Amino acid sequence: MAHGTAATASAAAPASWMDRLLALRDRTVAKRSFQRAVASNPFTRFIARRKSRDLFDLVAGFVYSQVLLACVQLKLFDLLIESPLTLEQIAARTGLPLDGARRLVDAAVALRLFERRSGGRIGLGELGAPMVGNEAVGTMVEHHVALYADLSDPVRLFRGERGEGDLARYWPYAAANPGQPAALDAERVAAYSALMSASQPLVTDEIFSVYDLGQHRRLLDVGGGEGRFVRAVAARYPKLDLTLFDLPAVAARARVQNELHGLGGRIATCGGSFLDDELPRGADIATLVRVIFDHPDERAMHILRAVHRALPAGGTLLLAEPLSGTPGAERMGDAYFGVYLLAMGRGRARTFDAMASLLTQAGFTGVRKLHTDMPLHTAVILATVHDKT
Repeated sequence: MAHGTAATASAAAPASWMDRLLALRDRTVAKRSFQRAVASNPFTRFIARRKSRDLFDLVAGFVYSQVLLACVQLKLFDLLIESPLTLEQIAARTGLPLDGARRLVDAAVALRLFERRSGGRIGLGELGAPMVGNEAVGTMVEHHVALYADLSDPVRLFRGERGEGDLARYWPYAAANPGQPAALDAERVAAYSALMSASQPLVTDEIFSVYDLGQHRRLLDVGGGEGRFVRAVAARYPKLDLTLFDLPAVAARARVQNELHGLGGRIATCGGSFLDDELPRGADIATLVRVIFDHPDERAMHILRAVHRALPAGGTLLLAEPLSGTPGAERMGDAYFGVYLLAMGRGRARTFDAMASLLTQAGFTGVRKLHTDMPLHTAVILATVHDKT
């Protein structure tokens, strides 16, 4: 009721002069005669063409993403890094008919994934070269098949009428009630654990670039998945004691991976639920890497308070995840993750101010954001346990 009242009051507020000016702009730009005039004027034609292209990119975005998916599934980026190939060679190597290969190549060239070379050969384009061996991005591209299925009827999704979709089934812990996540078996956690592990390096690099974990004695990685992050920490900081905490079935997968990498004796692995169990004590820094945005506010607060209890006075929390409203990365936080997390069933990307408010309510002080080189990948936030009184 209060929310509806606030919305009504906001709608009834008088429009500012800027609102009126923007409304006039909208009515003017919406007129077909104005659009034609701008497009035909040699001094404004470039603006019309750019805006038209931007709008068409939104219309055609799904097709573009499917071209990228096909290139990933056919392993064309890894194939073309070896040497440029002719269209006939690409068709033969991928098993595509010649016409299908031609259409895919033409699309990929237009999207700057491929580019044409001498002798009619095809090589990697400026956006295709970074895809070579890029496990993180490639895995996410293939994973988006589940997201596209949930977006087949976007209006139903925004109305909350979709029910349990493909993403909710993919991330079973997100829809589980307190007490249930710890009961998830190995089969239910395998797919999402592998995805998180594959996409971890992008975030890890950003954390290492802005914060020196070597100043600490013991690190507790909460919700650490299969241990990709904590193993990277082990390699970079050989004197740092390490503990990973995650659901029992996930922790078991991490334990196996740690053993395979010769780190079984270096990394302590604990299974449990941060919604129901106390976290291991003794660390002077805890990390939450892409954990909080998977949960609604009440669960996020529960997790943050559990971390606060586990840390000593003077302890540090390092939180890394995408933020809403990040300058230069607004599409990532509000368009991509906003919709992705809605389809998943819980959680949301938060602004820094919203995250700082949660951290403060959980008892942390000195909340600050570190400036990463690639905010599109993640933001890094530090907070401190001031005292334990």
